[in-house]
Amino acid sequence: MKKLSWLISILLIPAFIFASDAPPKKTSIEVQLDPYYSAIGIYNSLTGKPIPHLKGKSEAEIYKRLFSKFYMPRTLIFEASINPLPYSGTLIKKHYGAFYNDTQVSDSLNLVKAITAGFEEPWAFSIFLGNVVSFDSIKTECLGKRKGYSGFLIDIGNQHIKDNSLIGDDWAQTEVKLKGEQILVDRSLTWSFRVGSKFHSNRDISDSFFVGFRRSRTDFKQSGNFWTHNSGFEYASYFSQDKLKPIKHIFLVNKKFPFKKSRKAFCLGLGFVWESNNKYSGNLAARDTSNNFQFIIRPNLEF
Repeated sequence: MKKLSWLISILLIPAFIFASDAPPKKTSIEVQLDPYYSAIGIYNSLTGKPIPHLKGKSEAEIYKRLFSKFYMPRTLIFEASINPLPYSGTLIKKHYGAFYNDTQVSDSLNLVKAITAGFEEPWAFSIFLGNVVSFDSIKTECLGKRKGYSGFLIDIGNQHIKDNSLIGDDWAQTEVKLKGEQILVDRSLTWSFRVGSKFHSNRDISDSFFVGFRRSRTDFKQSGNFWTHNSGFEYASYFSQDKLKPIKHIFLVNKKFPFKKSRKAFCLGLGFVWESNNKYSGNLAARDTSNNFQFIIRPNLEF
């Protein structure tokens, strides 16, 4: 745990330097509700100015703007988050074991695990230092952040999820991130590109490097290109820090089915999680290596 405290202290130095030298902050609060990721965040402008607004910009122009301002952090964000469905999976397994076992279809498919897989923690506290831009947006309170981000992120927590069971683990994750969410009348677009490291106090869980990509688009008025409209993908790869060997891969593709008479869409994601035998050791090491592969089924309703 000492190396986690040391690492967090070092990485927080830039945030306090910017905060101490900045003029009076302009503060706002954002809330996001989603069955897989819900959060409340406090946004602090380090320049005393409102968050810049990009009007009518294309996806490529948004990426360019965020990259161009990457080296000049202007926003500090504190956020608390919870992953409702992944956490619910641990409660179902703990309190309704018989039902959980009945959902085991095969070695690679447990229905509860398939719906909740892909998340290693039930909750987290985050600190972000970087740049934030806002977009034109419809009024959908609590359904999204409707902003773009580029900068440095620190996540910390005290629990780890393995096979729908909670394991005590003080962990910290540091990453460089480009992400955003744009919610318009005719479409919604989300994206996330990140690279970073994750550290665990539990010695039976391997520390890792990772890289991840995610993009999702929903079109409510026209379908357009089959691959870029009403579809999405997610891929993340983790490597052990000590041997640089792959220890985990997550792959997910999804397709959106908009309702004709309302701004809603049913989303169905399908994919898999693969973990190597090197991810866990000691008491957490898998006795049955045939379960290293797990299907993901991720249904959702978008507004």
